[in-house]
Amino acid sequence: MARGDRRAYGLARVAVVVRAGAAPLWWLGVFSAGAGLLVPGLTGRRIGVLAGAALFIVAAAVVACARRRRYAGLARSAVRAGKHDVLQDRAVSVRNWRRGHRWWLLLGFAVALGGSFAVPAAGGLLLAGCGVGLRLKAAWLGRLERAADALLWVRVDRLAANGGRPAGQAVEEYRSTGIAAGDAAPGGARRRTAALV
Repeated sequence: MARGDRRAYGLARVAVVVRAGAAPLWWLGVFSAGAGLLVPGLTGRRIGVLAGAALFIVAAAVVACARRRRYAGLARSAVRAGKHDVLQDRAVSVRNWRRGHRWWLLLGFAVALGGSFAVPAAGGLLLAGCGVGLRLKAAWLGRLERAADALLWVRVDRLAANGGRPAGQAVEEYRSTGIAAGDAAPGGARRRTAALV
């Protein structure tokens, strides 16, 4: 797509898409870690929990920091959304992401739960750390949006072509709107008050 293309597109909030996986990863991780504590495993519970705590911290940091330069570059070069562009509701963006990744989420949960027979709780804490990392990345995007006084959006067709990743190679640019557009606040959380559009 040439830069400055003014055709109308469906747009999803970048921060909402990033944040969409945070809650399921967190809860699946917490549940599998809790279930994993019911069995001693090969290493014992104490070693499993200590290993899991380390994995939690590393996963949260890696996920939160991954591809920040790419996100920041796309944010800096964002073009203004056209008046005919369709802004996707937050709930729709979240539902689409979770539906598209449900088998990966279930696979991760199954692996984490099965891994508890070797290292109790470690796999679950790793999943939970990934969820926290996504929440931290969404919060960082929210700070970018507030600093620029503009919300960041990604074309839905490009998002789908890139497996739901809003900063992948198929995403060539972001579009921007005023800070009050749509039904999600900076960072992707649900707005506490009605949007003024």
